[in-house]
Amino acid sequence: MTVINTNGAALRALGASRLAETTLDTAMNRLSTGKRINSAKDDAAGLAIASTMTAQIMGMRQGMRNAIDGTSLVQTADGALGEVTNMAQRIRELAVQAASGTYSDSDRAALQVEVSALTKQIETTLNNTQFNGVKLFDTALYHWSADEPEPARGTKISVQAGANSNDRIDIKIDNLPLSYHRWEGNFDRLTAPSNSYSAQQHLITFEDYVAGGRRAGTPITKDQIGTTVFQQPGDQWHSENGSYYGGWRHEDFSLSDELNVTNRYRAENTMKRMDEMLTKVSGMRAGIGATANRLESVVNNLTTNTTNLSDARSRIEDADFSVETVNLARAQILKQASASMLAQANQSQQDVMKLLGN
Repeated sequence: MTVINTNGAALRALGASRLAETTLDTAMNRLSTGKRINSAKDDAAGLAIASTMTAQIMGMRQGMRNAIDGTSLVQTADGALGEVTNMAQRIRELAVQAASGTYSDSDRAALQVEVSALTKQIETTLNNTQFNGVKLFDTALYHWSADEPEPARGTKISVQAGANSNDRIDIKIDNLPLSYHRWEGNFDRLTAPSNSYSAQQHLITFEDYVAGGRRAGTPITKDQIGTTVFQQPGDQWHSENGSYYGGWRHEDFSLSDELNVTNRYRAENTMKRMDEMLTKVSGMRAGIGATANRLESVVNNLTTNTTNLSDARSRIEDADFSVETVNLARAQILKQASASMLAQANQSQQDVMKLLGN
């Protein structure tokens, strides 16, 4: 049937041309962006899945950076504790030296100069060590009554080492007090010496000081701790068998008060305190080292997970250049062919003029 109002061949050629144009645009878009999914219409389900994967990948990458920062933090803490260990070892060495009877009081005073300097540096190191403004060491001495909950001790820092809210690693650095609490209870009492004062000697102890001991009626001072005196009227010393003078007595001693080598008694106390500190610091460093290893393991695991998830996302949303190049060439050929067929279809209508005698 020969008609002029409807050219079916031209319409079919036009439709084919439009389809080829769409395919050509899609192929060119994918090749220019490198993405198979450039809008929701390309693959709605794939876009949703890829978006979820992207959130996980970005979260894990940031978690890796957080874990690396956490590793740097624990390394900073470990470095500070390493220096504290070195200084504590030196103080203990000086205390052992001062405890020997071969040294005079002037020798011990010279040793105390170095002990005081090292003690000050230990306090400075532990009080001032920070990471990005975060104080790393809790050096407070806590007191609480039995009917109160025990306060939180130490430093706790949570590292968000993953894409999800529960992917946290807690860095726990134990409390390391820089002071000591000494007390004397209801059964700790004061007693006066016997009448033969000149024949009696007494070593003034920390217990004497805390219990409120007196020397010739005058309260003893911290500087008198560790000295040996001949007793005299008005002396009162700590004794569990003495007369009861009051209730609980207690006092906090700073690190500088405790670390003293000016006499043998104080030197022995310094050795004891340094043994306690070295044991405490060693335990803290062990915990910090274990946390550092855990953070390193997390970084390795996140690296593997990120790589695998990125591969999976790539298979969904990235363009396959081999396939898209073939699609581009095919669409170009179809575009040209449809244009040629459209021209042929339009030419076929010229036969009508022949029928009209033109």
